[in-house]
Amino acid sequence: MMQRMMSFVILILLLFLVDLYVFQALKTVIQSLNPVTQQYIKIGYWVLFAAAVIVFAIFANTPRHPSTALKVYSTNIFFILYASKLLIVFFLFADDLIRLGKLTLGALNTDVQYDPSRSKFLSQMGFLVAAVPFTAFIYGMVKGAYDYRVKRITLKFPNLPAAFDGYKMLQISDLHTGSFHSKEPLQEAVRLINKQEADLVFFTGDLVNNVETELHNHLDTLKEITAKNGVFSVLGNHDYGDYVNWSSPEAKRTNLSKLIDSHGKMGWQILMNEHRKIEKDGEHIAVLGVENWGNRVGFPKYGDLGKAYAGTEQSPFKVLLSHDPSHWDGEINQKYDDIDLTLSGHTHGMQFGVNVPGLKWSPVQYVYKQWAGLYQKGKQYLYVNTGLGFIGYPGRVGFLPEITVFELKKT
Repeated sequence: MMQRMMSFVILILLLFLVDLYVFQALKTVIQSLNPVTQQYIKIGYWVLFAAAVIVFAIFANTPRHPSTALKVYSTNIFFILYASKLLIVFFLFADDLIRLGKLTLGALNTDVQYDPSRSKFLSQMGFLVAAVPFTAFIYGMVKGAYDYRVKRITLKFPNLPAAFDGYKMLQISDLHTGSFHSKEPLQEAVRLINKQEADLVFFTGDLVNNVETELHNHLDTLKEITAKNGVFSVLGNHDYGDYVNWSSPEAKRTNLSKLIDSHGKMGWQILMNEHRKIEKDGEHIAVLGVENWGNRVGFPKYGDLGKAYAGTEQSPFKVLLSHDPSHWDGEINQKYDDIDLTLSGHTHGMQFGVNVPGLKWSPVQYVYKQWAGLYQKGKQYLYVNTGLGFIGYPGRVGFLPEITVFELKKT
């Protein structure tokens, strides 16, 4: 307890030093304002610091689960605020190096007078640069988290059965229902999904953040998703409860069992290392689904693609649902070159980045080779859906919540 208290005090002290440093830039920026306005701004600055400390003190000592909307949004604003202030610190540090250089030159050459005062330009630039991510992240929380986008992609295959020419498949992924604190956002998402009138709907994992009870408030909503030939789903890494300290192995198994049962209650056919054949006008395609299979350290390989593949050897066209896109290079295109299309999720596009025509960037690209959008190797395709929900940061910047509609065409 004492060690935790000391850690808390040290952290608050560090935050105070950051604020004190940034305060120097603030005074420089507002020095041309009238004294009364300056005083109000200075008081407001330190009131904001006090409020941030109080919020951090309250929520840092509350249980991780369950998370309330107030806790999630308050703590995220806290981190966004201080991440932005660190950008200002960078400019102040550069300014201090310049000032130190001026003082040194002044000491060496007494005939030349150097002005060691803080640069108003660098202080202003610091606040201006910091305002960009701060505004973006706040906007991402207010608007981006529920700004659902329908993406339409046409894929052409020579081996597609003629009966499936024009066939429409829809993918959603990474719902993370535990992050939704009201029903309305997912109800709107389901309305958009059903509006597409897809032949098949696929869900590619991470239905919850950690525990199956997170789904309870949204089960009736997700149950409304419809497709002409069914809804198919797989598990993601968060669905197994691996990030929870369970009272016993049996409690963890029970949680997973209940989550799997919930897929059935919603009318979703969960594929646990198995496949289904979809028939139309005497022809068929195969839909394969595997449990989570990650090719990175720390992500278990629950999936068994060999088991799911068995029995589909003669199927002319195959679609695989596999949550983690690292599975593609890790196994799929190494051993199963007749799987035509793999659908994954998992990365979220890190819920942050630049996504404009001609430029697609996110920090997650330094971790995952395939992380958002369509990829091709030879005749095989991988699509990485950036997800419909969110986790951690309750927003999205650049990579908005996604509903993907694929139209299959025969060439």
